[in-house]
Amino acid sequence: MFQFIDETIIKLLNKTWQPLARISLFIVFFYFGLLKVLGFSPATPLVEALFQKTLNFFPFSYFIIFFGLFEMLIGLTFIIPRFERLAIFLLIIHMITTFMPLVLLPQITWQKFLVPTLEGQYIIKNLVIISLAFVIGAHLRKFE
Repeated sequence: MFQFIDETIIKLLNKTWQPLARISLFIVFFYFGLLKVLGFSPATPLVEALFQKTLNFFPFSYFIIFFGLFEMLIGLTFIIPRFERLAIFLLIIHMITTFMPLVLLPQITWQKFLVPTLEGQYIIKNLVIISLAFVIGAHLRKFE
């Protein structure tokens, strides 16, 4: 009986993991990007602090909209079939910038050595997103 239940669950997971993974990444990136575009993102102060340290040569008000649109694009590329490779490429670029505050803004991301603030935890949890994207990438068909 246990083996039947186990096999049934595994079959269900094998059928649904990829659409669920794609939809999850779409929701996270599209929604958080939309919040930035609309000016409602709770991450805006952190993004602005990083912007001030790195790209402070044009108005932040333009950058946050561009950044939000970029996140929305990442979400869309995960949901559209055959755009997964582009999605993963864009995700890698995004994650490089996302992890920068851990190094460039330690006063915001760390309470003390190896003890993250809420913002730091928010950033570190992106490892799950990276892993999920890599699992999607590992199951892609050969490029034709």
